[in-house]
Amino acid sequence: MLALLVPLAAQAQYKGEERPAGDTTLVLTLEDAVKIALSENVSVKVADMEVERTKYAQRGSYGQLFPQISASGMFSYAIQKQKVYFGSDSEEEGSGGGGGMAGMMAGMMDPIMYYIEQLYAYTGAPFVPYVPPTTPETEQQSGDGAIEMGRRNQVSLGLSASMPVVNFQLWESLRLTGDQVELAVEQARESRLGTVTSVKQAYYSVLLAKASYDVYNAVYENAVENCKLTEMRFNAQKATEMDRSRALASVAAAIPNLYNAENSIYLALWQLKAVMGLDLDRAIDVAGSLEDYAQHMFYDINEGEEASLERNSQLRQLAKQAEMLAKQIRMQQYAYLPTLSMQVSYNYYTQSDKFNLAQWKWLPSSTLALSLSIPIFSGGQRYHAIKQTRVQADELDLQRVNAERQLRIGIRQSLSTMETSMRSYDAARDAIKSAEKAYDVAAKSYQVGRSTLTDLNNTELTLTQTKLQALQAVYNFVNAKAGLEQTLGYDFTDETATLEK
Repeated sequence: MLALLVPLAAQAQYKGEERPAGDTTLVLTLEDAVKIALSENVSVKVADMEVERTKYAQRGSYGQLFPQISASGMFSYAIQKQKVYFGSDSEEEGSGGGGGMAGMMAGMMDPIMYYIEQLYAYTGAPFVPYVPPTTPETEQQSGDGAIEMGRRNQVSLGLSASMPVVNFQLWESLRLTGDQVELAVEQARESRLGTVTSVKQAYYSVLLAKASYDVYNAVYENAVENCKLTEMRFNAQKATEMDRSRALASVAAAIPNLYNAENSIYLALWQLKAVMGLDLDRAIDVAGSLEDYAQHMFYDINEGEEASLERNSQLRQLAKQAEMLAKQIRMQQYAYLPTLSMQVSYNYYTQSDKFNLAQWKWLPSSTLALSLSIPIFSGGQRYHAIKQTRVQADELDLQRVNAERQLRIGIRQSLSTMETSMRSYDAARDAIKSAEKAYDVAAKSYQVGRSTLTDLNNTELTLTQTKLQALQAVYNFVNAKAGLEQTLGYDFTDETATLEK
């Protein structure tokens, strides 16, 4: 059994520190991991694209201040022309020559024709009534006195431009688009803060897994050495069969813990690569150890309790949203004010009964108009819209108060965790010294046969637990500190997105 277990343990050891030549494993420091994540993380990229989108929206909204130019064209064919009447219905009924324009003209000409007939009768010459020549207009006149108007084919081409001259509501909406860009920038900053915290916590998890592996590996190596010693004593008839079985059982019990610790390292590395946005098949490793951070486990608790939340991203977003709601209320109030706009148009127009483009005569026309719109009554829409926005502003103010309260609680929880971790680490460090001394004494006593293997295993178990407690205390401290820095808005500058010294 011993011959089988020793090669198995050697195979299970994690080769994290010493690497063969030609190894392409990427060894990262914490700062390197954060920089890669800020450039490769998907959430960061999406946040940056959202900022770019809002900037384009802002630039597009400014186009409302410039003239809106458009061209138009129309062709129409009159299947049946429009007819018009001249004169009133009474004139049409009273005239003997029919209604409409013809009846009216006939009524006017009756006295004149009477005198002309009398003149011809006096002279003895025959009277020949005058018949006017036929024209297209008279041909178009129907029997009821209606006259057709216009031509069959009509074509019009035009170019128009319009722009606002005075529009307070539009101007305020443009300011609102600028605030939307600033809000998107702050949301991108929050995404970066969350990414930095996630990378830190994943990085610390890898360090904890590696440190735990070292502890369990030391336990396994001690179990193997004790098993060898017990086997030698058993062969010399100085140890019982029970001692030999216990030694072998200790080695066998240490192997699953070693495998679990090794698997935890791989899982932590995959989590780190996922947060960083790297390919999961990319071989990486982290530099340093968790003990390096134990040397800097110090934080001024009083200073942390009085820490300012001015850089907190959540409160900044709420403040920006409140400012946007205030501008939205002003914009809705400006809807009560008149607006002035200007429009310029230039048109070409032609019409003809024959579809002959060469003979068409184009007539130009142009207009310049100023339009003044004065809102008078809208059924209370503007009034209730303002009331609705003010209710939203009140809701947002309550949310801000509650968010600040929750953030204060989170800060105190982080500080309490950090303080407890420091005390736990100090206690565990003292316990490690005592446990190591007890284990050395028990090991030497077992070698000379003055103590049993059970005593040695008990002291080793105590030593393992104290080491793990110390590592857990360091991990809890750095993990809580990362969350606290995210709450306070620390760890990188907004512009360069690099770690602050």
